[in-house]
Amino acid sequence: METKANKNRIDWLVTLVPFVLIGGVAGLLFIFPEQSNRVISQVRFFFGDTVGLYYLVIGLGMLAVSAFLAFSKYGDIVLGEPDEKPKYSFFTWGSMMFTCGLAADILFYSFSEWVMYAANPHIAEMGSVTEWAGVFPLFHWSFIPWAFYLVLAVAFGFMLHVRKRDRQRYSEACRPVIGGRADGILGRVIDLFALFALLAGTATTFSVATPLMAGIILKLSGLSISRTTVTIIILLLTCAVYTYAVMHGFKGIGFLAKLCIYLFFGLLIFVLVVGGQGRFIIENGFQSLGKMFQNFIELSTYTDPSRSNNFPQDWTIYYWAYWMVWSIAAPFFIGNISRGRTVRQTVLGGYVFGVGSTIVSFIILGNYSLSLQTKGAADFIAQYETSGDLYELILNIINTMPCATFILVLTLVCMVAFYATSFDSIAYTAACYSYKKLGQDEKPHAMITLLWCLLLIVLPIALVFSESSMNNIQSVSIISAFPIGIIMIVMIVGFIKDAKEYMNERRQS
Repeated sequence: METKANKNRIDWLVTLVPFVLIGGVAGLLFIFPEQSNRVISQVRFFFGDTVGLYYLVIGLGMLAVSAFLAFSKYGDIVLGEPDEKPKYSFFTWGSMMFTCGLAADILFYSFSEWVMYAANPHIAEMGSVTEWAGVFPLFHWSFIPWAFYLVLAVAFGFMLHVRKRDRQRYSEACRPVIGGRADGILGRVIDLFALFALLAGTATTFSVATPLMAGIILKLSGLSISRTTVTIIILLLTCAVYTYAVMHGFKGIGFLAKLCIYLFFGLLIFVLVVGGQGRFIIENGFQSLGKMFQNFIELSTYTDPSRSNNFPQDWTIYYWAYWMVWSIAAPFFIGNISRGRTVRQTVLGGYVFGVGSTIVSFIILGNYSLSLQTKGAADFIAQYETSGDLYELILNIINTMPCATFILVLTLVCMVAFYATSFDSIAYTAACYSYKKLGQDEKPHAMITLLWCLLLIVLPIALVFSESSMNNIQSVSIISAFPIGIIMIVMIVGFIKDAKEYMNERRQS
């Protein structure tokens, strides 16, 4: 039976310092938007351009580790008691995992990402837009991103369900390597970096996709108010929805996740069947998938050393950093709901459900508009190059579909569900972070959860008000991810060390 944790056990340093830091950053963005964006761009240049190889190496390393864990002796470890069965069905587990890890960004990027790539000289260097613009979205959203999630989810799941640790934090996962220093200053520093990265990742995803929701509302309603105003209202309403869900625990989160999945696949099936571009969608999607597999190592190691196109700096490095900062909350949540599954089931099941669903989204929504571009029925590339407005571009794409108004409504509802499902899991994880100790059957106090629900919305609102460009929004993730990569390596080494000891204990008992 779940009990509510006592507020007196709260670690106020870990809880309040991120609040003060984020408040300070948000204040600077409010008061000095141009100067703040300029500084962010300069810092991003150092991390993304000067030491960008660091992110690429970590990405490939995480993929290799995930394969090692799935197919080695460690894959047999049950995240729980040795004979324990999974707590959730595969569909419920997969729904919660998928929705907590991607948020509404998947819809925003599924519709528009190929257009952003098409404008980059690197596509022309490789071949035609039709051949390659659909390949990179599949690459940037599939195996390496989910490797970040699943490897860390296994480490967290082992820590929570096998070792039954009562400190649900990054520093605790590092304990097998750093020992008692996890309780001291080093542990605090690790946790503060993790929470700041969590808030930065939240800000990135909210800031990227909510303006699309605002554009849909304005188009449907015909209102003449600014997109920024509507975006702020959406942020606040979404905050209310995920706050309500997280207050009802995993039951509320599970219900919302399954609802989101039904809406999501309903949208994809409707576009595929009714959109009129089904043959191209299936065939070009199949071809793009093949090209991704054939060229996976080249795509993963391309650095553009001469800086002729800056493609990896603008995209691949940004994405790996984006997944790294999202790896604060999402893997913790996935590890939590994976109780009773083996390491192998968690990794391979995550790839099947997570990567499979992601690829289907990009193939259907992306190739719909690419088909119209290829046939000459529309010129979305020219529209983007002229206006630079991705939100208006997506509205134009949807407007070409049969039953466009219905699809707009369905997209809007689906995005709200995605956001609510993602951020209720993030708020829950962040609230757990606030406790010095939190037992397996305890849940955070409602007021602490509410505090984090509100805090998650502060920086996104500041970024919207400061009218940060896509480049600067990306920069927030790239900067925050740098220290997280080092902590991840320590965690993985710690997990393998601890898992080896556990297996030896099992053999001797």
